Amino acid sequence: MLADHTRTASFLISDGIVPSNEGRGYVLRMIIRRAVRFGYMLGVSDPVLPAMVNRCVDVMGGAYPELRTDADGIVESIAREEDRFRRTLDRGSSLLESELEKLPEGESLGGGIAFELHDTYGFPLEVTREVAELRGASIDEPGFATAMAEQRERSRAAGKKGSVAAGGSVDVARAILNSNGPTEFVGRETDTADATVLAVVEGLLILDRTPFYAESGGQVGDTGTISAAEASAKVLDTTYLVPGLSAHKIETETGRFDVGDAVTATIDSERRAAIKRNHTATHILHWALREVLGDQVRQQGSHVSDDRLRFDFSHHSAVSADDLRTIEDLANAEVLDNSTVSHFETSMDDARKRGAIAFFGDKYGDVVRVLTAGEHSIELCGGTHVSALGDIGLIKVISEGSIGSNVRRIEAVTGAGSLNLLRDTEARLGEVAETLGVPVEDTLDGLRKRLGDLKGLRSELKELRGQLAGSAADTLVSEAVDGVLVALVESESRDEVRDLAVALRDKPNLSVVVLGSSPGGKGVALVAAVTPEAGLIASDLIREAAKMVGGGGGPSDDLAVAGGRHPEKLIEALEVVRAGLGL
Repeated sequence: MLADHTRTASFLISDGIVPSNEGRGYVLRMIIRRAVRFGYMLGVSDPVLPAMVNRCVDVMGGAYPELRTDADGIVESIAREEDRFRRTLDRGSSLLESELEKLPEGESLGGGIAFELHDTYGFPLEVTREVAELRGASIDEPGFATAMAEQRERSRAAGKKGSVAAGGSVDVARAILNSNGPTEFVGRETDTADATVLAVVEGLLILDRTPFYAESGGQVGDTGTISAAEASAKVLDTTYLVPGLSAHKIETETGRFDVGDAVTATIDSERRAAIKRNHTATHILHWALREVLGDQVRQQGSHVSDDRLRFDFSHHSAVSADDLRTIEDLANAEVLDNSTVSHFETSMDDARKRGAIAFFGDKYGDVVRVLTAGEHSIELCGGTHVSALGDIGLIKVISEGSIGSNVRRIEAVTGAGSLNLLRDTEARLGEVAETLGVPVEDTLDGLRKRLGDLKGLRSELKELRGQLAGSAADTLVSEAVDGVLVALVESESRDEVRDLAVALRDKPNLSVVVLGSSPGGKGVALVAAVTPEAGLIASDLIREAAKMVGGGGGPSDDLAVAGGRHPEKLIEALEVVRAGLGL
């Protein structure tokens, strides 16, 4: 069983899947975790899978050379996942043992607990049952089944997605497709085309042929116009009603469209050009990412629009600033080289022979479209692209971050988007310089000077607060009863209340101080300060009061500070403190 699971996980990772909490990545994660559980149940305390992966590569690498190519990445991914799950198993086992110890004799372990172990810690029911039986206990399996059914229902509800564009009908769409065949897409050759209306379905216009690209493969749908002899409309989006049948979401401006109308369909050429620049740039960035981070980097998703591109990829850690700069430099060097971009149809076998990258989970037919972007990037892609890399313009990365376990996201702009970004940055820098009262080139020095001034002012403010606290303390001392003071004070900040409480506590003959305030008229600040001789815990004195004002704070022996959201309850809360102190 360990060998079977190791082989499966190794091939999945080699195909570009990474462990995650959804989709195919979740399947992989469960396979790895099941293998780890087998080792765990056998009492193997050290990581077991990396060595088995190496053996898998030795045995099967001859027939599947990609295993040898990807060996280091496969071992690293599985080792990291095993390490994480072993820690999880330790925590889950502790929970199970704890629950079994608390279980009265003759009672069953709750189905909810069994499900939590399954859902959160990856314990299969049979493992929980086995451990329970060793302790002489049983499991509420109907309760487990109910919790499982509820979870599945939640998943189904969350996963329901319309398979048809808004307003469309699956049956209608299939009838149109069966009668007329798929929509002929002519948008690679022309931006304008004559067509015939096949159907009008609740704000959707279906044509026999179209230059409009329907959203797919991460690329957004085209916009533009459709006009007839007595009607015209804006096209707001283009999608697939069902695979192969494009639908144009329209906003009618004049007249109405009827089945059989001859129309002229024209895309927004400027917007399409921006989309093409961004789409081809995703392929260049993908190549650059693999060059810098390693061949284990695989596309996990993308979104290409006219204003920016988003590219998701498998990687286990954040991309460093130096690596990100290198990736940018490589990508832009390709653009400046201005190599020709070739986009053509061929057979799947020929595409693989050419070295085209294809991704596990994507659906390809016998005939595929291959994009060769420059000297290095060759991938399967059905979108629209520039004809030469120089058309992309500057590629500028604007963000990189995590979107899930082992999956990162990079966003970038190209062409006019890069120019707009530069102008926006210049404008913001100009505003900062103007605010600081310095020339743009002196912005950094001006900012450092202002920060130095601010540091000095803060130091002065702290000293003044101390003096103010001392003055206010002298006034409040007279209100103390037997060394205990509970008072409502005015303040501008929580720090001011704290400083005052400390100043009061340090006065002779005072051992307990509790102050309440609404700093600046916003929220609540409660502070308790006690001397060691008082024999009290500061945080205990204001715990109930903090709850009353909608807040709380952590444990503290001699000085406790708590916040709150309800200043209108502050007087009542202080009365609770007084009562607790016997005042």
